[in-house]
Order: sequence, then C-alpha cells, then structure tokens
Amino acid sequence: MAIILDGARVAKEIKQQIRKEVADMHAAYYLARPPHLVTILVGNNPASQIYVRNKARDCEECGFTNETVELPEDTTRGKLLNLIVSLNKNQGVDGILCQLPLPEGLDEWAILNAIDPGKDVDCFHPENVGRLTAGRPAFKPCTPAGVMRLLAEYSIPIAGKNCVVIGRSNIVGKPMAQLLTAADGTVTICHSRTENLAAFTRNADILVSAVGRPGLVTADMVKDGAVVVDVAMNRGLDGKLCGDVDFDTVQEKASYITPVPGGVGPMTRAMLMENLFKAAMR
Repeated sequence: MAIILDGARVAKEIKQQIRKEVADMHAAYYLARPPHLVTILVGNNPASQIYVRNKARDCEECGFTNETVELPEDTTRGKLLNLIVSLNKNQGVDGILCQLPLPEGLDEWAILNAIDPGKDVDCFHPENVGRLTAGRPAFKPCTPAGVMRLLAEYSIPIAGKNCVVIGRSNIVGKPMAQLLTAADGTVTICHSRTENLAAFTRNADILVSAVGRPGLVTADMVKDGAVVVDVAMNRGLDGKLCGDVDFDTVQEKASYITPVPGGVGPMTRAMLMENLFKAAMR
C-alpha cells in the first residue's frame, strides 16, 4: 500500500513558515509593508472564481495583502492591457496574476506577455520561461515546483531515476520535465499522440500525469514501487473531484501516491505564495 503524499499538510507548513519570515522581515525593517498580490479575473467562470477565492485565503494565511480586480466578460484587449501597464508601474504591487482561461476573443499570449517579468509570479512570461530553460529561474512555475517540493519533503530521490511525464502543456508538462531534468532525472515526455503509452509508464520510477483524463493511468500501467504524482483535477461521472490516476488500484502497486484533491493542488498555491514573497524581496 502506497504512502500518501500529503500536499495539504506540506503546503500548510510552507505557508506558516512564510508568515513567520514575513513577520521577521517586517520587524527588522527589511519589508516596509506586506507583499501584495493583484489578481485579475475577467468574466464569471465559476471554477476561476473558486481559484481566486482560494488564493486570497492563502495570501491572508501568509500575512500578505491581496486585491481582486473583476472585469466583465466583454472586456476589451485594450482595457485589459491598460490595467496591466498601470499595475506594472505601481510600486505597491509585487505580484500580478491574470486568472486563466480568459474569455474567448482575448489573446492570452499578448496578455501574459504584458505582465512585468519581475511581477509574473505564475512564471508564464517568456522571459521567465527562458530563464527556467537556461537553468537560471527568477521564479519557478507553481505546479511543477509544487511537485518537486513535495518529492523533496518525502526524501524521494530523483537523480538517475526514470521519470515519465504525461502531458506537454506549457503550464505543467514542459516545465515539469525541465525541473526533473535539472534534478538529474532521466525524463521522457508522453502525450496524446504517444503510441503504446503503457510501454513508457511501466518503466517509470517517477510517473507524473497532467492530462485531465479521468482513469487514464491504471494499475497495469504502473511499475511496482513507482512514485505516482497525479496533477490533474477532473470531475468524475459521479461529480466528485478526481485525477488521471485510478487511485484505488494504483495505490496497491505504488510506493508513494498523491491524492486528488489534497495532493498537488495545495502545493501549487503554496508555491505561488513563495514566488510572491520572492518578488517582494527583490
């Protein structure tokens, strides 16, 4: 039976440590004010609204201040860009987060490009992506960084291990592979066009799935003793949250496994708080 990688517990400890560091820095006059995050929410996507509320709660737990700017669904590109330019110039703002997905018709690439790289706590700006690729990151993408921290907290070795990442998105799959490679893992990226996926996953010492397809990873696809990290967040036919991994059967073969929810999700948000703290200290 696999050991559960308890992201909720680890994330809580990280936020408590950040809160202490913020208080210490403020007392020592290294910080004139708490770090401040501005989140831009365009439209009324229910899932996005939940994510934004969670991030606001995380800020409060860390001793940060935060503000959510809500814009209507029909907001123009020009108005959104003007808002970002003003936030870039505002010295009281340390981090800017534009909640994705944006409504249809708004160019996500152009919007993310407009955010000051020094305030890009999501690590989506091309400059920050390039720095990550070059091995000199200013910030690390929150979800992959959360996975790496979770593995470290449980003293799971990466160097020399076969690591398989299912998914090639810019947000998770690609940077996840980069961070595992930087930790000396031997990495294979699989995706929707990969033929005979199980032939790759059965060889994985560390398997990370970030596709968004319930039941994608079954027990017969997992090596005995593998570490299984489920990044996905889906709704099953019963309406309950689930990941890509068939948790009940895979946990019988894995050595470690993340639950959904309570695994990678809380770690993603904790890493966002770390990035915001770094931005404020810079």
